[in-house]
Amino acid sequence: MSSISASGLSRRELLATSAAGVAAASVPAAEAETASPQPAPEKAKVAFVVNGTPRALELDTRTTLLDALREHLHLNGTKKGCDHGQCGACTVIVEGRRINSCLTLAVMHEGDAITTIEGLDTPGHLHPMQAAFIRHDGYQCGYCTPGQICSAVAVLEEIEAGIPSHASESLTDRPQASDDEIRERMSGNICRCGAYSNILEAITEVAGRRA
Repeated sequence: MSSISASGLSRRELLATSAAGVAAASVPAAEAETASPQPAPEKAKVAFVVNGTPRALELDTRTTLLDALREHLHLNGTKKGCDHGQCGACTVIVEGRRINSCLTLAVMHEGDAITTIEGLDTPGHLHPMQAAFIRHDGYQCGYCTPGQICSAVAVLEEIEAGIPSHASESLTDRPQASDDEIRERMSGNICRCGAYSNILEAITEVAGRRA
């Protein structure tokens, strides 16, 4: 038999009444939270030069450069892989330096010159790195290939500019386009198909021609 409280209610009735009261009290707060207006996203205008063409956009200030290129400029060659800067599929060249476009905001690149995979070649003429990747079968599924090629182009520019890497024997002597140098510099670009040896051959061929 249920015990009777001082109020004359059984224990079960008292618990049910208390639960109903708590639920009723929480409804206004939930409704008020739902009704509170959400602040509109802050937008900003940004202008940069993409593949030689001036482009101007008005974007949510939280938009990454990757999303600006893909979703707003419809340059879908730049791929969204991990979206955390760990795979290199989104690599583009900004002001001559390669970056992961998923890790930077579009509004941070006002006035910058940006090159994507679409801007490396000209109609009817592949970039030498693109042609080398084809000759050496430097791709399989092809998803990482745009980032691999953009990174490879920038890697050879870095070596020519004398920028050292962790594989460089000296911080003052000009680095050479050795296998170790290229592997180290390309280590941020992941190929899940495992075409690394072919990619290395393609980059080495282009490096040899430029030398």
